[in-house]
Amino acid sequence: MQMTVPTRRFAVVLVLLVVVLLGALREASAKGGEFTGDYPKLSGIIIPGFASTQLRAWSILDCPYSPLDFNPLDLVWLDTTKLLSAVNCWLKCMTLDPYNQTDNPECKSRPDSGLSAITELDPGYITGPLSSVWKEWVKWCIEFGIEANSIIAAPYDWRLSPSKLEERDLYFHKLKLTFETALKLRGGPSLVLAHSLGNNVFRYFLEWLKLEIPPKQYIKWLDEHIHAYFAVGSPFLGATQSVKATLSGETSGLPVSEGTARLMFNSFGSSLWMMPFSKYCRADNKYWKHFSGGTRKDHHIHQCDEQEFRSNYSGWPTNLINIEIPSIREFEAYPSVSEVAHNNFSSIECGLPTQLSFSAREISDGTFFKSIEDYDPESKRLLHLLEKSYHGDPVLNPLTPWDRPPIKNIFCIYGIDSKTEVGYYFAPSGKPYPDNWIITDVIYEIEGSLFSRSGNLVEGNPGPTSGDETVPYHSLSWCKNWLGPKVNITRAPQSEHDGSDMQVELNVEHQDEADIVPNMTRSPRVKYITYYEDSESIPGRKTAVWELDKANHRNIVRSPVLMREVWLQIWHDTRPDATSKFVTKAKRGPLRDDDCYWDYGKARCAWPEYCEYRYNFGDVHLGQSCRIKNSPTYLLSHYV
Repeated sequence: MQMTVPTRRFAVVLVLLVVVLLGALREASAKGGEFTGDYPKLSGIIIPGFASTQLRAWSILDCPYSPLDFNPLDLVWLDTTKLLSAVNCWLKCMTLDPYNQTDNPECKSRPDSGLSAITELDPGYITGPLSSVWKEWVKWCIEFGIEANSIIAAPYDWRLSPSKLEERDLYFHKLKLTFETALKLRGGPSLVLAHSLGNNVFRYFLEWLKLEIPPKQYIKWLDEHIHAYFAVGSPFLGATQSVKATLSGETSGLPVSEGTARLMFNSFGSSLWMMPFSKYCRADNKYWKHFSGGTRKDHHIHQCDEQEFRSNYSGWPTNLINIEIPSIREFEAYPSVSEVAHNNFSSIECGLPTQLSFSAREISDGTFFKSIEDYDPESKRLLHLLEKSYHGDPVLNPLTPWDRPPIKNIFCIYGIDSKTEVGYYFAPSGKPYPDNWIITDVIYEIEGSLFSRSGNLVEGNPGPTSGDETVPYHSLSWCKNWLGPKVNITRAPQSEHDGSDMQVELNVEHQDEADIVPNMTRSPRVKYITYYEDSESIPGRKTAVWELDKANHRNIVRSPVLMREVWLQIWHDTRPDATSKFVTKAKRGPLRDDDCYWDYGKARCAWPEYCEYRYNFGDVHLGQSCRIKNSPTYLLSHYV
């Protein structure tokens, strides 16, 4: 049937109208910032850090003298209302038996599941933002159009030792199944994002996996299931604050006394998981021992090389513990103290107090706890935990240095240049346990120097910079040993920039187990991010270290800078047309509406090539009306 002329004209007009409407829709999508990119295969698996997973009650506990009781599925960690009104009941639900890590007979708690378990620990109008952990990260994923089933949380009971996690909860079996389910669901490997203690958990998982699958399948399994590993704020060699929490208590802002915090912390099997240890001491390779006929019940043989005894402080900036012992009652009370401890005691005059110093090795091998067991009732329990759950762990002694795992892409990310505790002076308080020790002085690392709490300069071996307020630089930067002999270094501002303040050093020489300190300048008013990148030393593998100035350990996962950099690197890795191994650092422009702001000096939105003024109802200031011009897909295309 032939169309008449009016009919043809109507058809042409209709087609033009459809084209115009589609263009309008596309423009609206761009204005609204909706992500139109495609991540068809990758999944993200988040392993949170210490105290970063909600715990819920799995008991019925009547709390006398309080209107608030604990019922099944009630929030325990963290419910500040019940903590304030019924602290004794709350402690029953939080503490574990220090010898066998079983629950209190009256109350037990278990980790929550899903993303809600790690986004906000204590949801509420006031408490929610204060206890937010991964919430901002999830918001980013939603803004960029990531599917709900591609972001997976792997919460765990952070009170348990690694072996107990598997024994009680089958956590590592479940984690392995999570990776395999994500591969089947999405069709591609996963990204692992681990923070703080979550990195220790992931390390243990990789060692456990060696004994779980055939040896020839291990590397293949990793390549198929894990595309990249982002290690954020990892305490590779431990954290000194765990020493303080063990001896005097660390409240971390909770409304409890330090003694109460100490009782609770020392009941956890994980209390020793982040203890400092020497980088010169290693255990036998349980993996090869298992396949060469050894039994899995054997203890790890702990050996230190000569460098441990030639160097001071086990490679750390200073002795971690300096403690005043009131008197010596019986020398026989220390039958297994190391030779170093014996030398410490040799000059003690009977009945007079003396000060003993202990290095990281003497903490991790138990020498310190043996030395004070006559003066502290907690020491025997900690020694039992150390021997049973760490030195005698059937899979791995976690208190040993970590070699680079055989994963395709590794990004080690941490904050630097913040005042960080690296050593303590303890003395008897004259009070009963758990308040029997007080801190008389603290040693800090600040901008490449060591200072006491009173401001006096302290001798030692400080690093080129300091840590992230919680973990010392010496521990955070251990992953620089994973870089090869030639490293490319780039330093650029953390904020949006045009590349004018970027500095680059190519093919910098890097010696094994030596730090890399770039010969670059700094502006005192600018926060930088320094990238150390190596894609050549291991064929088919990439390793990068990112140092973020002034990034706080607890808040780094909420940092917009970290989220932007991880996002750009993921985007770059998923593009088949990418021309380089790592995403370009030449410029950083706004990616979201939140990145746009009003430039009062020029009376316009800053970054006019990216942002425009577009008022929406409800905007209360000019900056809120500055919004992205183009879609994130278009903006991200500049970073391929």
